[in-house]
Amino acid sequence: MSDSNLVRDIMSSSLTTLPLVSSLLDAAIAMRRSSLRHLPILDGERLVGIITERDVQRCAPSLLSNVTQEEYNSIFENTPIERVMLRDLVTVAPDASVRDALALMLDRRVGCLPVIEGERLVGILTRSDLMNLLMKFLPAAPEPAA
Repeated sequence: MSDSNLVRDIMSSSLTTLPLVSSLLDAAIAMRRSSLRHLPILDGERLVGIITERDVQRCAPSLLSNVTQEEYNSIFENTPIERVMLRDLVTVAPDASVRDALALMLDRRVGCLPVIEGERLVGILTRSDLMNLLMKFLPAAPEPAA
């Protein structure tokens, strides 16, 4: 892999986002429907946070507790996403090298990087995007002997 690979070449540009006024329930539903683990949070068009599948799980009451189904649902419905989302975001530009983006992800121990061009969210780079790139460089598995 050379440094000429840019974030824009492998990032996901088809984005599922949530507005800042969303609830934890909205995030859980969106993640379940889309099979995504990271959702950018927007205030208008400005990126203000990100919520991860781990954040949603962390806020869910334990099923071993004495919480009723109604109380469990209420927590999801009444918790503003703003209380749960990550605000101190690590971002990357679309013209950054994949190598630099990977180094940033490893250094900051994050599973994704929102891709920002100017003030606008244009994509997201995830570990899955990096794994797909790696697959292109690995030789195909040999056919099993008959």
